[in-house]
Amino acid sequence: MAASGNPEVKLLGIWFSPFVLRARIALNLKEVQYEFLEEQLGTKSELLLESNPVYKKMPVLIHDGKPVCESLIIVQYIDEVWAGSGTTLMPTDAYERAIHRFWTVYVDDKLYSSFLDSIMRYRTDEAKAEAEEQTVAALQLLEEAFDKISKGKPFFGGDTIGYLDIALGCFLGWIRAAEINGLKLLDHARTPLLCAWAEKFYNNEAVRAVIPDTMKLAEFTKVLRSSYQNRVPPTK
Repeated sequence: MAASGNPEVKLLGIWFSPFVLRARIALNLKEVQYEFLEEQLGTKSELLLESNPVYKKMPVLIHDGKPVCESLIIVQYIDEVWAGSGTTLMPTDAYERAIHRFWTVYVDDKLYSSFLDSIMRYRTDEAKAEAEEQTVAALQLLEEAFDKISKGKPFFGGDTIGYLDIALGCFLGWIRAAEINGLKLLDHARTPLLCAWAEKFYNNEAVRAVIPDTMKLAEFTKVLRSSYQNRVPPTK
């Protein structure tokens, strides 16, 4: 639903970022029209620097001229501001909200870090193998969490995509790209529930409209890997 129809809502981002994708999915699920302002790789626009002077990172949501930064904060903001529209993203129960927030922190602190190490930041084959094991272990723990949190329903959020679904689902394009490049992380034998969840999430109209092309991401991963290796000196 990225469009120029609502000049009051703008999103600064870049096509391949899973964190930008979180905001785009949330806006789509809440049926909010917005203008997507694409940043260029390797540069930071004046608007981005002005809107997020502390971290100077994407995404940044600009609503009525006021910037909101950090992907998960943006998702919560979208859910609160447009509470009467589209899908409710946060659980209504306080304890369930706390549980969902806990696991979103786990996704970013554990899963994302080890996943990035496994596809890009490794320096040796041994380090790559260790990062892959850590990523698989993190997904298996999330498989167990899904079983408890979903209560037999298709999403972490129940019958519809919610906050935790967005937090994890934003990485599905990259996970599928990693599979094309030879790293299979979601497996029907190890993580059958997450495999079924991933298909339902990926095929949701609000997601499919904005998730990057898998082949394009697979090729881009190789570019980022090469860039990272050339930039970071080998350890002694």
